[in-house]
Amino acid sequence: MTGLDLYTATARRASSAVIGAYSSSFGMASRLLPPAMRGDIHTVYALVRVADEIVDGCGAESGLDQAGCRRVLDELEREVEQALATGFSADLIVHAFAETARRVGITGDQTAPFFAAMRRDLDPVAFVDERELRSYVYGSAEVVGIMCVRCFLGGTRLPDAEARRVARGARALGSAFQVVNFLRDIGADAAGLGRAYLPGIDPAHPTDAEVARVLDRLEGELRIARGTVELLPRGARPAVIAAHDLFAALARRIRATPAAELSTRRISVPSAQKVAIIARATLAAGLSRSAGQRARPAVAEPVR
Repeated sequence: MTGLDLYTATARRASSAVIGAYSSSFGMASRLLPPAMRGDIHTVYALVRVADEIVDGCGAESGLDQAGCRRVLDELEREVEQALATGFSADLIVHAFAETARRVGITGDQTAPFFAAMRRDLDPVAFVDERELRSYVYGSAEVVGIMCVRCFLGGTRLPDAEARRVARGARALGSAFQVVNFLRDIGADAAGLGRAYLPGIDPAHPTDAEVARVLDRLEGELRIARGTVELLPRGARPAVIAAHDLFAALARRIRATPAAELSTRRISVPSAQKVAIIARATLAAGLSRSAGQRARPAVAEPVR
C-alpha cells in the first residue's frame, strides 16, 4: 500500500463516519450494498452533507454571517473542482469524493448544479412557481441521484437507451426524496430557516388538497424510479429498493396525517418498520453479494 492508498482509505473511512452520524434511513439502506460500492456512495453522501450543513445552520451556529457561510461554501466548491482535476485534497471528505468521482465518472456537470442549489439556500426561499422548484430540486437532489448511479455502475457504460432510462429513474427518485422531505419539514423549514419550497402552499396552513397534489406527483416519480431498478447492477438493487420503500412509507404516513398537523409535527417511519422494509427489500431483490465485487450489466457501451 502506497502513502496515497493509505490516505485515500482513511478519507473513505471518514466519509463513512458522516453517514453513520447523520442518516438512519440512508445508512440502513447503504448496508445492503457490496463493500466497495457502499464506500463510494458514502463519499457522495458525506460531501453532500457537509455542504448542506454549511447552509442549514452549522455555519451560523459557529458565528459566521450569511456572507461568511457563502464564502465557506464557495471555498468548498473550489476545493472540489481542484480535487476533481488533480486527484488530491487536504480535506479528507473532498479527497474521498474526488477519488470516487474520477473513477466512476462524476463531473462538474453534477457538482456545479448541486453547489448552485446549496448557494440558493443561503437566501430566504419562497418559490412562487413550479419552474423555480424544479430548478432547485434538480440541483439539490436529481444530480445526486445521477452521482449515485455512477457509483453503482462503477465506470461501466450502458447503451444510450438504457442510460437514459436509468438517468430518468435516478432523477425521479432524487426528486421524490427531496419533495417528501419538503412536506415532512414544512413547518421547521419555514420557522427555523425562512424557507417555503412548495409554491402555492402556506407552510403555516397547508391544506389536505394541496398536500395530496404534491404527494400524487412524488408518488408518480417513485413509480418511475421503481420501474428502472432492474436496469441497475444486481448488487445495487436491494439498497435502491430499500431506499425507495422507506420514502414511499414516509409518503404514505404523510398522506394519512391531517395537513394542518404537518406545520407542527415531524412525521417519521418507526424504526421497527424501517427494519421490516430493509428485510423485505433484501428478499425482493434476491440479494447475492461477494465481498468487494460489483455485479456488472450484461452490456457495456456509452452512457454519457
